[in-house]
Amino acid sequence: MLATYRRVLVVAAVPAEREAVLAATGDSAPHLDVIAGGVGPAAAAAATAAALLTAAHRSRPYDLVVATGIGGGFAANGIEVGDTVVADRIVAADLGAETPTGFVSVAELGFGTAEHAPPPHLVREAAETTGARTGPVLSVSTTTGSRERAEQLLAHHPGAAAEAMEGFGVAQAAAALGEGPPVLELRTVSNAVGPRDRAAWRIPEALAALTAAFGKLVPQHHTEGLPSWTRTP
Repeated sequence: MLATYRRVLVVAAVPAEREAVLAATGDSAPHLDVIAGGVGPAAAAAATAAALLTAAHRSRPYDLVVATGIGGGFAANGIEVGDTVVADRIVAADLGAETPTGFVSVAELGFGTAEHAPPPHLVREAAETTGARTGPVLSVSTTTGSRERAEQLLAHHPGAAAEAMEGFGVAQAAAALGEGPPVLELRTVSNAVGPRDRAAWRIPEALAALTAAFGKLVPQHHTEGLPSWTRTP
């Protein structure tokens, strides 16, 4: 699927996630730039904005941005460790205010947007290509570590599939450009959202699933037919 785009920016949080993507794409995907933008929505937004503006300044803009990495899955909605999830909504789940009646999002407060919706046809194509589940992916600044917090998130976002930290920042940076490129978010699940139990995390398996997903998104023959400027000299 990613072979149909001239230039793709892939934004992970940490080097291990970046290396997992590169294990699938390597030097054979010169039209993909894969960066480790940092942990959390602010770092992700800053890194994405810098990459997008630099590319535009060089007259080589990106046609697609993919926020990616590992994350937690909501077992209550059938998401299991090892699953791949493609976001149909990218949600800032803890950007807002606590009130006596519960959490109110920044959008409900009237101060901006709290979610971005990737183009449905891209979500569908990415999910079909990778065998992923689809659903909202929640961006948080503090990862969930208790059953109570997981239940609060599900009460506000009943269909949530996964939790991560960077997707909303990536999508917000692209949207800030006005006519910026579309954004997808793809996550592979390393743990269940809920009580923090490091012993139950399956990070190597989730990273391997991330490599497998990008191996399907970027087949080895993808450079055929691409403009010469997208290939390494």
